[in-house]
Amino acid sequence: MASFARFIRLTLGALAFLLVISMAGPCGAQQINPTASSVKEQQLLQEFDRIQGRVSIPDQRSGILIQPAGREWREFRDLTLRWIGGITILGMLAVLIIFYLSRGMVRLESGRSGRTIVRFTSFERFVHWMTATCFIVLAISGLNITFGRPLLLPLIGHEAFSDWSQWAKYAHNFLSFPFTIGVVLIFLMWIAGNIPNKVDVDWIKRGGGLVGHDHPRAYRFNAGQKAIYWIVVIGGGLVAATGYALMFPFYLSGIEGMQLAQIVHSIVAMLFIAAMLAHIYIGTIGMEGAFEAMGSGTVDVNWAREHHALWLEEQNARTSARPQPSASAAE
Repeated sequence: MASFARFIRLTLGALAFLLVISMAGPCGAQQINPTASSVKEQQLLQEFDRIQGRVSIPDQRSGILIQPAGREWREFRDLTLRWIGGITILGMLAVLIIFYLSRGMVRLESGRSGRTIVRFTSFERFVHWMTATCFIVLAISGLNITFGRPLLLPLIGHEAFSDWSQWAKYAHNFLSFPFTIGVVLIFLMWIAGNIPNKVDVDWIKRGGGLVGHDHPRAYRFNAGQKAIYWIVVIGGGLVAATGYALMFPFYLSGIEGMQLAQIVHSIVAMLFIAAMLAHIYIGTIGMEGAFEAMGSGTVDVNWAREHHALWLEEQNARTSARPQPSASAAE
């Protein structure tokens, strides 16, 4: 009986040994890929719009570890935006230089009459220059964000560039408030005179007086000035709204909204700057007598007759219709 029990134990042990060998044999022959069942980073980036964990602090946005859209935004900011800005701004400067060399300043063909008429009040000029001054500072400080590092940093060094960028940031943030106020006031002051009409169509067809020596009739604001007005109102409104969204982050949107706000803000700003270069050109060296309208507030009567004949007729009609004070008999 003892020998039979010993035989059973030996038999079971041999079977167990053969079982272990049979299970281990195929495993040793099989080639194992340790990453076959793991999830790769590229797969995660394609499947999800972000990789987010769980955090215990109140701000749940801190749990975002990877946000793939940020790579596209960074490429836009560091590459695409520079191309957009360079083409629009340098392109506009090139067009203005070519136009000036070929056309020159638009002169007063009838000369100066020596008589002036009020075109803009003191308040209108104050609002214009306040908004214009803020815009220039905002444009320069904003361009520094896009072009300062590749263009300015190598010229002035890291320390000077750091100080300049810090003050530019402060100026950009704080001057945005009077700029926004100016845009709102411009909208309210001049909305009545900037509604498009049939006269504007004829003004455009005749080249606005910039081509040849034609002088199309216009009211207080011609079609070109109306275009600038709406660019200021719409463009200024967009850069202000998106700028405040960036200045006070995550109050209105998440990180995707912040990236969209920055894209809209920067593209509109580049186009805005290009349009204002054309406006500055016409108001200074592009047209004789144009700067006086915002400088002193008055323009020569002949200038008004050549460029805003319908407006001059309205002003003359109001003056003639105004009751004159009667002279009292001397006692």
